[in-house]
Amino acid sequence: MKKVHPVINRQNITVQYNSNGRNSLSRARSLLGLNPKKLRRLPHVFSRVLELPFRSDADVSIVENSNCFRFVAETDGVSEEFRAHTVQIHPGVIKVVVRQIGDLESTLDELEIDMWRFRLPETTLPELATAVFDGGKLIVTVPKREDAGEGACGGKNGGFRGGHLVIVQ
Repeated sequence: MKKVHPVINRQNITVQYNSNGRNSLSRARSLLGLNPKKLRRLPHVFSRVLELPFRSDADVSIVENSNCFRFVAETDGVSEEFRAHTVQIHPGVIKVVVRQIGDLESTLDELEIDMWRFRLPETTLPELATAVFDGGKLIVTVPKREDAGEGACGGKNGGFRGGHLVIVQ
């Protein structure tokens, strides 16, 4: 693997050496490249994210069908009790965290960078996500809305559409 180092452009060098030392705070900001006029919304913040209790390089099978997303991962020597928790990080930003039962409180307070994550589309219902352990596999199911239309893989959403459901005995 080839390592690539960032190249300092001449504008950054000019800002560093021509800061005139007005005060230490403005000089520190210029050295760090912090310019309040250039703040923008971060592109890596998504409104719906699924996080599994595995490293980011774990093998996870993702299957999309007309009514849900299904994530299947092999688990080695892990407890059989998992649960999907929906966490609202910010209004409109929802994160589904799958953890072992009793392990959620300790992991939500810590910043974990190397976790397996998947950006969920707007057609999903993360509040209804479920996690099941079956035969050494963790199976996480995230359902879709009924009006989801075509999925990312091109399948059409089938099933009952609109109207009223009448049950006759």
